[in-house]
Amino acid sequence: MKKLSIVLAILLVAALIFGGVSLSQKNDLQKQMDSKVTDLQKQLDAKVNELATAVSESDAAKAAQTTIEEAKTAAEEAAASLQEQLTALTAEKDSALADAAAKAEETLAALTSEKDAAIAALEEKLSTAATEAETALADAAAKAEEALAAVTGEKETAEKALASANAAVATLQGQVNGMSKLLSGNYAGKTVILHSNDVHGNLEGYAYIATLRNWFYSLGANVILVDAGDFSQGSIYVSSSKGEAAIEMMNAVGYDIATPGNHEFDFGYAQLMENLSKANFTTISANVILDETGESVLPGTAIYETSDGLKIAFLGLETPETATKVHPGLIKEIHFTTFDDLYTCAQTTVDSVKDSADLVIGLWHLGVDEESALNGYRSLDVLAKTTGVDFVLDGHSHTVMTEGPNGEPIQSSGTKFAYVSVVVIDDATKTIEDHYLYPTDGLAQDEAVLAKAHEIMAEVDAKYGAKFATSEVLLTGDKAPGNRTEETNLGDLITDALVWSVVKEGGIEQVEPSHVLGITNGGGIRAAVNVGDVTMKDINTVLPFGNTVAVIYVTGEELLEALEASTFCTPSSIGGYPQTSGITWTLDTTKEYAQGSVYVLDGKESSYFAPAAIQRVTIESVNGEAFDPAATYAVVTNNFCAAGGDTYNAFARAYSEGSGFDTGIPMDEAVMAYTIT
Repeated sequence: MKKLSIVLAILLVAALIFGGVSLSQKNDLQKQMDSKVTDLQKQLDAKVNELATAVSESDAAKAAQTTIEEAKTAAEEAAASLQEQLTALTAEKDSALADAAAKAEETLAALTSEKDAAIAALEEKLSTAATEAETALADAAAKAEEALAAVTGEKETAEKALASANAAVATLQGQVNGMSKLLSGNYAGKTVILHSNDVHGNLEGYAYIATLRNWFYSLGANVILVDAGDFSQGSIYVSSSKGEAAIEMMNAVGYDIATPGNHEFDFGYAQLMENLSKANFTTISANVILDETGESVLPGTAIYETSDGLKIAFLGLETPETATKVHPGLIKEIHFTTFDDLYTCAQTTVDSVKDSADLVIGLWHLGVDEESALNGYRSLDVLAKTTGVDFVLDGHSHTVMTEGPNGEPIQSSGTKFAYVSVVVIDDATKTIEDHYLYPTDGLAQDEAVLAKAHEIMAEVDAKYGAKFATSEVLLTGDKAPGNRTEETNLGDLITDALVWSVVKEGGIEQVEPSHVLGITNGGGIRAAVNVGDVTMKDINTVLPFGNTVAVIYVTGEELLEALEASTFCTPSSIGGYPQTSGITWTLDTTKEYAQGSVYVLDGKESSYFAPAAIQRVTIESVNGEAFDPAATYAVVTNNFCAAGGDTYNAFARAYSEGSGFDTGIPMDEAVMAYTIT
């Protein structure tokens, strides 16, 4: 149809063309037309061929489509068949899985039951075994403890026996050495200084030094008797007379020179001066200053000239710690040279006598305790900061020594006449040729001096020797470890008694009963209470200072300050260590004490420093209730601490502002009354 239309169109075009031209033109046109026709015919053929090919391809496509349709049908049939098979297989699988799960559950239940039974059986066996093991272990531990106790007891017994034997050997050796020195030489032309320190009321001990004096006299020596302090306090035999009995004994022996110790001031400055007015010996100290005049209360030196013309200048020094080791209210008239001024005082005093003496001997109550090192108040510190002192006879720390740790020329005889210190001087060369300690154990005692001691002691025993209680345990009186390093059973007894003595009388209604607590300074506890009968003399020996019970109202913050300051050097010993009642507190000695400014009391510098921060002490509770830094607490203490003694400046501030009162109850009487209730 398309081919015929094309031909007709061509003829129509030719007719149109031929109708308007010449023959030649027609011929030419005819040729052109023929050529065009030929070309068109070729194009038409080509198109026809293309159409034929397309038709042919269309038929093939239709055939392919048929095939695809057939294949699709076949695939769908196959898929349906496969789905049927899959459904069947899935059903079989689910059935098999269900069966397997059921069997697995049955098996698991059986295994679990067996496991539980096995565990129960095992636990029963373990429990039985554990019980048997605990019993066996307990038996073994008990036997081990018994064995250990036996071994420890044997060891302690052996150690004590060994220590006793060593001490006996040392004493005997010392006596042999001392006796050999006495017997081996002619002491004509020699001056012998016999020195005691820290006698602390051992009246019978004076008979030992009297015996040695007599021996040296008999051998031709010039003999000088000197004491380095603390003779007025330490036992009821001297404290009951406020130190006067010690003066009587020293007069009986024939002492020449003495330096007061801090305990000479325990009964007050006025009492000491009254006692010394009865002394037949010279008392010296360069650094006890009368506030009114600014001058030394006592001579700083005493020059002793022997029959051979030897001149010895004795220089006296008193520990500045006395300012806080004595009730501040009893020494208001005086103060003690402190810190670097102590060295200046010592050097100035040495310079004043060195040109008029052959030897300068320090008679010092300074000691070598580490507690005193903080402020540089040890005899070793003064020696290191001065020149011109040939030898030091020391007291205060109860040290037994014939030289300092680095060979310093210093000697001390311990306490209570365990030893007598001996210094031998050659009068011709004016040099110290020997010095040693003579042990008194087993030494004969001068009968006249011993009789005087017994006379004084008998009077005291008659008044204070009656039994009033019995102690079933040893109440410790040790210093360190003891009352100056930790709380002790004796410290707890005393503070409990102080609180009891006030609470029963009333008068502290300013605070709730739960806010009442007790504190006393460990350094005020001077002896132990042994197992057995307890007498008034025992308690007075423990508490010899005549202190009374006082009450101070402080804030929790002030209480913390007091505890922090009074434990600043713990675990090293300190007299202010708090023995307490009704308070639970903790001290962390691994932390450093934050030292602040020096404490000042009544315008005078103390020996101690305030804490710059509270970082070693914590208070957990007071009488079982949580501690409150802002709350007010009533502290029952002694009048020494209330006045700022030792490290209790925080108490003194409150007390001076009228926040407290003195009950007037003697401490020893409070303890005795509490004990028998």
